[in-house]
Amino acid sequence: MPTDMKLPEVGEGIEAGTVVAVLVKEGDRVEIDQPVMELETDKAVVEVPSSVAGVVEKVHVQANAEARIGQVVLTVAEGAEASAEAQDEAKDEPKDEAKDEPKDEPKDEAKDEPKDEPKDEAKAGAKSDAKAEPAEKAEAPAAPPAETPSAPASDDGGPRLIAAAPSVRRLARELDVDLRAVVGSGALGRVSAEDVQRYATGGPGAGRPGAVAVEAPPLPDFSRWGETERVAMSGIRKVTVRTMAQAWANVPMVTHFDEADATRFEELRQRFKGMVEKAGAKLTPTAMLLKVIAVALRRFPDFNASIDVGTQEIVYKKYVNVGTAVDTEHGLLVPVIKQADEKSVVDLAVELGEIAEKARNRKLSPDDMSGGNFIVSNLGGIGGTGFSPIVTPPDVAILGVSRSAMKPVWDAKKAEFVPRLMMPLALTYDHRLIDGASAARFLRWVCQAVEEPYLLTLEG
Repeated sequence: MPTDMKLPEVGEGIEAGTVVAVLVKEGDRVEIDQPVMELETDKAVVEVPSSVAGVVEKVHVQANAEARIGQVVLTVAEGAEASAEAQDEAKDEPKDEAKDEPKDEPKDEAKDEPKDEPKDEAKAGAKSDAKAEPAEKAEAPAAPPAETPSAPASDDGGPRLIAAAPSVRRLARELDVDLRAVVGSGALGRVSAEDVQRYATGGPGAGRPGAVAVEAPPLPDFSRWGETERVAMSGIRKVTVRTMAQAWANVPMVTHFDEADATRFEELRQRFKGMVEKAGAKLTPTAMLLKVIAVALRRFPDFNASIDVGTQEIVYKKYVNVGTAVDTEHGLLVPVIKQADEKSVVDLAVELGEIAEKARNRKLSPDDMSGGNFIVSNLGGIGGTGFSPIVTPPDVAILGVSRSAMKPVWDAKKAEFVPRLMMPLALTYDHRLIDGASAARFLRWVCQAVEEPYLLTLEG
């Protein structure tokens, strides 16, 4: 008997994703836990393992199409012999059944027993019904789902699956809000407490993604001025568009700039990079900065927190997880290094190399991308003298690092200018929680730790 494999859960709150690649084809033998497809979800591409064993009879998904949790992706025959026989019979039996099947019976069954008609019989009689009863075929999908008459429809016409945490569902019940009417602003439509609050109060963005009060204006017809080409956004780009718009609309951001004298910092890196290379990694400025930030987050807990607007509380985290922006050909990804404050610079360098490689190969799991408290974005390897990074909620701050450059710096003791390697730093923060003076102190401490790395030993 053929067995259907349904798309399993691939992460908390994830209800759908984009199929990047199908790794098997009809006639292939699959084993349990063998990867059968790659699914892109919220800035990560995960391999979906098979939950059945046998020979693939039918592939129900294709690359670049959306797949939802619980959707049938493969039909597998139990055993190669059974599948081979089924494939041989499939070539002859459909034609014979189509010839032997009475032309009038499918028509009568469609009228008298539409609910009891088996799916296979419906498919077998599809060709004859298409000619004989075009009106009935058009009317069939018109009936709305009985259980969720008001649920917003998904892209495939079915009821939309609602992704929301238990606390959000509880809040919706308390505010008498129908979650089916709320369009989430989170990754893949996840509904947050802010979405429920916004819908309940009828504020900007109620009932639609994000909190942007003004809808995007329609684009002009660019073809009037020349040739154009439209390319569908990747899953990563869709998430980036949604997340950045949501962040810009909801978070009052301020960026504080400073410069750190990285001369000794770079000397230290050059001195010990050989030791780190023996451990199989590269001692990069980013790896060293991760340690600096991890210690800073312990010293300044406001930067290791989140704002819960729904409950009017500040959530202080007792753990230090630091994300780092990785530039890939597929877009910007931000994997997270867990418990960064408990790891040595060597450990951070090794893990950073491994996770960056996974990002470039699109092998990051949802867990690799979640749980971050703060982000370090280093564009020094590309260039530029400074930039203003954007805070991504629920984080309240992000550090931007630009390319270091030799500059003349006044030395008061020598009463002369001396050449020093200066590192431009930019700290963007959520002004709802962090005041300007606090941001200045935080970034100045980071600069001091870069200028005098021994400070990490004293205070780390």
